[in-house]
Amino acid sequence: MQQWPFRGVPDNPEAWLFQVARNRALDRLRHERMAADKEPAIARESATAEAPIVAPLLRGELPPVEDDQLGLLFLTCHPSLPPDARVALALKLVGGFSVGEIARAFLAQESAIAQRLVRAKRSLRDEQVSFGMPDPADLPGRLDSVLDVLYLIFNEGYAATSGDQMIRDEVAAEAIRLARMIAMHPAIAAPRAWALVALMLLHAARFPARIDTDGTLFLLRDQDRRKWDQGMIVEGMRALDRASSGDRITAFHLEAGIAACHAAAASWESTDWSQIVALYDDLLALTGSPVVAMNRAVAISRLEGALSGLAALDAIENLAALDRYPLLPAIQAELWREAGDTDRAIECYRAALGLARSAPEQRWLTSRLSLLV
Repeated sequence: MQQWPFRGVPDNPEAWLFQVARNRALDRLRHERMAADKEPAIARESATAEAPIVAPLLRGELPPVEDDQLGLLFLTCHPSLPPDARVALALKLVGGFSVGEIARAFLAQESAIAQRLVRAKRSLRDEQVSFGMPDPADLPGRLDSVLDVLYLIFNEGYAATSGDQMIRDEVAAEAIRLARMIAMHPAIAAPRAWALVALMLLHAARFPARIDTDGTLFLLRDQDRRKWDQGMIVEGMRALDRASSGDRITAFHLEAGIAACHAAAASWESTDWSQIVALYDDLLALTGSPVVAMNRAVAISRLEGALSGLAALDAIENLAALDRYPLLPAIQAELWREAGDTDRAIECYRAALGLARSAPEQRWLTSRLSLLV
């Protein structure tokens, strides 16, 4: 359930299951041996304990975060730092992102991100911040930054910014696992956490149809929707329903709503583009993000035609922020191709190819360019 939706059914499922069961059995034997070795020490500690430990929930207290990885995220997102510095530091120290990957996630220069990380570390040192696991009552104040980190980690799993793989399914799966834990934890459960879970699941449901066995990328309109993971879509829709409580609408809610529109469409042609454009309008008003504006332009092109989409791209206020973002010229190339301007399409494909860092992106752009030259 954790791996097959992302990696596909193994060639020999029976052997795969046997190996997993064997590893699980060996792990259990190791734990039992360790427990037996430590039993005398545990007995001594129990004998000297003043009172039995009562479950925190039974005392009306909030339980701590017990997962190590999730605990490190909350620890790293220290409130003494600005939100963008918290997220960058957590991506570096916990997510294992390189400076380049963080820069691409923030649409920033690598030098700027490097300076941001240096300033964050210097600030923690100068203020003599002592790192320790925050109390459960302090977790909600760090929640937004942690959710932002998980969102960016999932994005790297959804579309890797470098390397030989388009989808890093183990990265996406870990982000989903941690987001689920947050959404179900009584100390930090919030509708926006469920919205993030919904967003991740609805996008991850399309993984089996996004690439073939050779790593060839398929755009949404070309995907075989029969390969979409229906169980994951159902779970994502349920998570979105749970996110509807409360009166705060976040970017996660709106992005999950857009993903739900795609998941509910039986075909590319039957997609409710009017609803998607309306959701992008709300999302752009909330975030002001140039990436959101770019995606909105694509939705407009589906509704009103390629030239309208190109006009919407030209109208993006901070378009310069996307100068090194390969998806912008790739979208422009597709729209110019649809509009019948082959020369401009070729120019944009070449520009995108010069910016693309991942091998699957480069192969896809090369194949599109070869159709025109």
